[in-house]
Amino acid sequence: MTGIATGHAEQPLPVQELGSYLRAQGLAGSAPLQVRVLSGGQSNPTYRITTENDGEVRDYVLRKKPPGTLIASAHAIDREYRVMKALEVTNVPVPRMLHYCESSELLGTPFYVMEYLHGRVLMDQSLPGMAPDERWSIYREMNRVIAALHAVDYRAVGLGDYGKEGNYVGRQVARWSRQCRESTLPVNAAMHRLMDWLPAHLPEDDETTLVHGDYRMDNLVFHPTEPRIIGVLDWELSTLGHPLADLAYQCMAWRIPPSLWRGIGGLDLETLGIPSEAEYVAWYGAATGRDAAGHWDYYLAYNLFRMAAILHGIAQRAADGNAAAEDAEETGRKAGPLAELGWQAAQRYMARE
Repeated sequence: MTGIATGHAEQPLPVQELGSYLRAQGLAGSAPLQVRVLSGGQSNPTYRITTENDGEVRDYVLRKKPPGTLIASAHAIDREYRVMKALEVTNVPVPRMLHYCESSELLGTPFYVMEYLHGRVLMDQSLPGMAPDERWSIYREMNRVIAALHAVDYRAVGLGDYGKEGNYVGRQVARWSRQCRESTLPVNAAMHRLMDWLPAHLPEDDETTLVHGDYRMDNLVFHPTEPRIIGVLDWELSTLGHPLADLAYQCMAWRIPPSLWRGIGGLDLETLGIPSEAEYVAWYGAATGRDAAGHWDYYLAYNLFRMAAILHGIAQRAADGNAAAEDAEETGRKAGPLAELGWQAAQRYMARE
């Protein structure tokens, strides 16, 4: 392949120039690169790069910022690179980081290159086609890895300054509320209620660990045949934060019906072999010693609000013409229903107070 790799109309790569650059880094041979857009990626455009050198075929992933005017602090691929590089020495499985380019001269934005993981990305959380015991093992493995992440000594791996310690949820609520209020698109009533309610009901059980910020099934790469995670991806939203808030983000799936977005809410989990939300949280508690029950609905309300705010931001980028994915506008329309689910969780929390 020569010339421009389009694959995505708004995100062409200069293949010949990129090939020369990667050869200079020792990551490519003399043969032309093959480049294709990887699926997904509402935020940072992501590509699979295939090179051949003396008959050896190698695959990489290249990830860059989107073009156009960006929200301040968003699309932090430098942080993605840094955190995965740091985690290479821990029990958290991540792809090997190979190169970071902070210059925008070649691709229009900074970018990094990492190894391509040959495995399975499971998009449907009901895991169709699997036997019940296979589903159970997949969920067990996801739980094991998020517990391992929250056990990382972030200072020891060089991430002591990766974020602020304390008041993570309060700062996140303020951040996403500010983004919503600055948006030119209308914000629904449930979002407004949550923006007022969440900061007034912050739990006092503050704690700081490394958090992923977007830990869910389709951001994980599983071994081709085993129920084993070989890589956790998409660390753009990672920081130092509250571990239970990070866990509750993943557990939104139990509250969201598949008819809305990526959820397993309302499915016959016992027949499928998928643990209940309570079982999943109990596994985490046994592994970490943390008790999530007291403020669980608060953390779910917070995460449903945060997810709604993120999707609202995607809709804003679509309106501005800066979205990285073609379905950004459709994805953004899910913000309102997610905020409604968040307000329901807030009402459950208030009923228990």
